[in-house]
Amino acid sequence: MAEEVKSHLFAIRTTGGQEKIVMNILQTRAKMNKINIQSVLFVDDLKGYVVIEALDPNSAYHAIEGVRHIRGQLRGELEFKDIEGYIVKKPIVSQLAVDQVVEITGGPFKGMKATVSRVDHEKEEATVILLDASYELPVTVDANYLKPSPSSSKN
Repeated sequence: MAEEVKSHLFAIRTTGGQEKIVMNILQTRAKMNKINIQSVLFVDDLKGYVVIEALDPNSAYHAIEGVRHIRGQLRGELEFKDIEGYIVKKPIVSQLAVDQVVEITGGPFKGMKATVSRVDHEKEEATVILLDASYELPVTVDANYLKPSPSSSKN
């Protein structure tokens, strides 16, 4: 029976705006078997950082040694839960609540604001009341066409 190998995640600080270049350099070095890392992750929301997955801190350290635009490594390891929000997309339907103001991002009502009146998690749909309509008009919309609106008031 094969033993499970646990990899570790490390945050690598880069020069701002150079994350993709650093990621490409590390990927190329890994493909050429010059460094021992499993993966490199660049996340748009994490400015100035790339995340590398390595078997141990030594491998991570050797991977970044001498690479241009790398400004250091954060002490310690990242837990998967630290970066999970960046790489695992939660379904929109799980973020919706009754009486929440949303914006419709697709379909015939695109661009309109509405209030959620019912959420069907199994079908990933929501029934909404259009705020711009002259009378209460309930519409059932695919939850993927809804975006929580920054304005939580109804006006």
